[in-house]
Amino acid sequence: MRLKIPTDFRIVRLPCTGKIDIIHILRAFEKGADGLYVVGCMEGDCHFNEGNFRARKRVEQAAKILDKVGVGGERVKMYNLSSGEGPLFAQYSIEMVNKIKELGPSPVRLAKQKLAKQKKATAA
Repeated sequence: MRLKIPTDFRIVRLPCTGKIDIIHILRAFEKGADGLYVVGCMEGDCHFNEGNFRARKRVEQAAKILDKVGVGGERVKMYNLSSGEGPLFAQYSIEMVNKIKELGPSPVRLAKQKLAKQKKATAA
């Protein structure tokens, strides 16, 4: 479809969003992600029965954890789309990238960068 999507994000494909676990979401932030969004089948239309419901619950739990640790739960979100809604996928990706840019870099990434600078300064 040659849709315009931001180059600031990485797509990770799964057989079903129900395979995503809270640890995967939290690990993405640990590795330096500033935000994350999960795109699953329309609710009630999952090929694996209830995968998208499990994913939504896990995304909500991850958002609560991110709020508690000071990263911000608004950095993670879930959308439900059908496979024919490519333009909407592109729109959501643009919205999410803009939201993350508005929020700024992840506190986890900033802390890792600060620690790396400190290590570099002490090594010199």
